[in-house]
Amino acid sequence: MSTATTDRPNVHTDEQLSTRPGKQHEMEQQPRSHQPNHRGSGKLKNKVAIITGGDSGIGRATAIAFAKEGADVAIVYLNEDQDARDTANEVRKQERRCLTIKGDVGAESFGNDVVSQVLEELGKVDVLVNNAGEQHPQDSLLDITTEQLERTFHTNIFSMFYLTKAVLPHFDKGASIVNTASVTAYKGHPKLLDYSSTKGAIVAFTRSLALNLADKGIRVNAVAPGPIWTPLIPSTFPPDEVKSFGKDVPLGRPGQPEELALAYVYLASDDSSYVTGQTIHVNGGSIVNG
Repeated sequence: MSTATTDRPNVHTDEQLSTRPGKQHEMEQQPRSHQPNHRGSGKLKNKVAIITGGDSGIGRATAIAFAKEGADVAIVYLNEDQDARDTANEVRKQERRCLTIKGDVGAESFGNDVVSQVLEELGKVDVLVNNAGEQHPQDSLLDITTEQLERTFHTNIFSMFYLTKAVLPHFDKGASIVNTASVTAYKGHPKLLDYSSTKGAIVAFTRSLALNLADKGIRVNAVAPGPIWTPLIPSTFPPDEVKSFGKDVPLGRPGQPEELALAYVYLASDDSSYVTGQTIHVNGGSIVNG
């Protein structure tokens, strides 16, 4: 099991930062990871997918949905060992293989380690889901430290460059990349300035990479979640904001990870063979341009 090397700024000295993105097994109200009506039909049969942030939340739900569709999965996570084991067990219940890889996606050399392990253990890679992310609310731009800024950008967008660079030489025609953006890329957020900035960068990265790889038959798309109930929420916001989380969207509630998973299946599978450079908005009804 690999861990990241120190080829990024030292961003682990602040205790508050180290609590993100949170542990799902410790949550009182558990996110829902299984879409009950999802019956796999082989859309990803015998494919191999890498999912960063695959231990919990959206990543876990996506890993389970991919397994139901016939994929073997490698989940990449930071330090949430119990959550990673739980996700791996759920994938294996679908009679698919699951490789768990621990480390810091914000370190460039770790991306190379991930791909090497996946090729060694699972034999190939067909799908990359860049999903890992973190956020640290601040009331003012003046409160965002250099350490926080660098950490957020390394985890949320630098990691996508690093891991995509590592995996591209091993992709064949028909491979797919799915990036997790956010509604904040389109609407902004008054307390998530650095996070929203990375999500805007992810949208631009998705569109540009799609154009760059189109002639190679590799598709690149994104999903932009709205308020989704994941471990990141209680580990990020104070209790009063957690209590009202998601109630300001037209559907009046936060979404569950299971409600996003099939969007990732669609974009990873041949069902979306004529779709690239696009973003699917799964956000409870908020109307955004893009």
